[in-house]
Amino acid sequence: MFSSIVVGTDGSQTSARAVALAGELARRFGARLHLVNGFRDPGESGLGVGGAPAPGGVGGVGPSWWRQSSEDVLAAAAEDPNLRDVDLEVHSEVGGAAQVLIGVAERVGADLIVVGNRGMQGARQPPEAVPNVVAHAAPCHVLIAKTT
Repeated sequence: MFSSIVVGTDGSQTSARAVALAGELARRFGARLHLVNGFRDPGESGLGVGGAPAPGGVGGVGPSWWRQSSEDVLAAAAEDPNLRDVDLEVHSEVGGAAQVLIGVAERVGADLIVVGNRGMQGARQPPEAVPNVVAHAAPCHVLIAKTT
């Protein structure tokens, strides 16, 4: 049923629950799992927070601190025992979480995006909440996992 699944992580406990669920689905269906982290890089403009020079990566010299942090989050998530024996590919990309998840899903032809429900509780959910944006704009099925 699913051959390509996308899931995001920010290193939090709630995202770890979504990753574990996506890993189980990938194993069950023999799907490739795309583990994604979107990050904002002030170095793209050459300036960091508050107009100070951005750490690393300015002027195209070396990887930025922001990208390295993203890759570290992905490496830690990839070590999750729930991902053992799963065909895994990682994606560290500049952008907001929802936009990056949707972009990766489009590029890889994903059948499913798994997102956690963080930001979806209460009587009024903000329209910019990642699960809300993904559910409305995804090019494929979306599973909103109960992670909180």
